[in-house]
Amino acid sequence: MSRSPSGRRPSDPMKAAEAAFKKATTKPIEGPPKAAAIPGVKETVTLRIDQDVLEFFQEDGPGWQDRINAALRKAAGKSDD
Repeated sequence: MSRSPSGRRPSDPMKAAEAAFKKATTKPIEGPPKAAAIPGVKETVTLRIDQDVLEFFQEDGPGWQDRINAALRKAAGKSDD
């Protein structure tokens, strides 16, 4: 049986048991739901990648960011609509 901070048993064991049960079974409050991704909308981010990886994607010239995005989509198991 749990004890109060003073080291004594709670005065009402039934209330203490109900409080413990509620604490253990209450679903934590979740934050707001994530907005659904809108197809075709790009977001600017800063990404640190190895220099040799960057050079690989830049070898074929312009469009290297799209090629990185396509590779990340494939790795994430997302379709390339």
